[in-house]
Amino acid sequence: MDLKTLRTFQAIVKYGSFNRAAQEMNYVQSTVTMQIQKLESELGVQLLERGKDVGLTEAGRLFYDQSLQIVKNMEHLQTSLADWKAGAAGHIRVGVTEPTASYRLPRILKPFMAQYPKIRISLEISNTPVLSERTLKGELDFALCTAPCIGTEFYFEPWFQEEFMALLPVDHPLTGKEVIEPGDFEGNRVLITSETCPYRRKLERVMQENGHIRLDTMEIGSLTALKHYVENGLGIALVPKIMAEPLAPGTTARRIGGSLIHMTYGILCKDSAYPFQLASQKLYQHLKRELAASVPAAG
Repeated sequence: MDLKTLRTFQAIVKYGSFNRAAQEMNYVQSTVTMQIQKLESELGVQLLERGKDVGLTEAGRLFYDQSLQIVKNMEHLQTSLADWKAGAAGHIRVGVTEPTASYRLPRILKPFMAQYPKIRISLEISNTPVLSERTLKGELDFALCTAPCIGTEFYFEPWFQEEFMALLPVDHPLTGKEVIEPGDFEGNRVLITSETCPYRRKLERVMQENGHIRLDTMEIGSLTALKHYVENGLGIALVPKIMAEPLAPGTTARRIGGSLIHMTYGILCKDSAYPFQLASQKLYQHLKRELAASVPAAG
């Protein structure tokens, strides 16, 4: 029993004639007859009453009712597979770090999802170490994040530079400086993210390179929450420029000197997964184009 045979059977019921069904299906009548004979033989029941007018037997009525949904489901499956092969359908699991997750991705994804309504996208928002691990396990198709620790199992393609700036309370002593250098952080409370945050690790490395500068720190687990703690005078923070603007009441911002100004962001996947296929390739191209247009390219 195949889809063609079911369609032939339904055509016979619709038109009440083997000959008319053959014409509509573009078959010779003997082909239609053979299909129905084979179908009845496979099922072990008679489906059609032959005569001047073709009608359904009791078994035929039962089979006809069930076959309508079967054909509909099979046609839907064929369409879905065709869309999948064309890259117009599928399920893509994407990991993404802040601030891209909250400040860039919603606007960028909207036109893509309107163009490809059959592509389902699931987002996981976390830090680079977590997203790297989940990508390696195959639980994510790719991630938008900073570069992972060195490892041959990953493919990382740099896309843009995330610019950082210092966010300070308006009455902070360092507001008198136009550019804040790494050494200026000594003696001032610095609000930092968790130890797994790549930018925190970069800050600590720069402090060591500048003479093992010791920091008075307060750990805040959320990058997006830092500006609110600065607003309440609890310290200064290094935040992505896109998150700092517009400035919260009671805060001001200054440029940062040295290598702290930028972090390189891009797309991360298993080395074996690149280049992407099907729907993932379409999303990859869209994200790369739109993110490159919205922020400076990575160096």
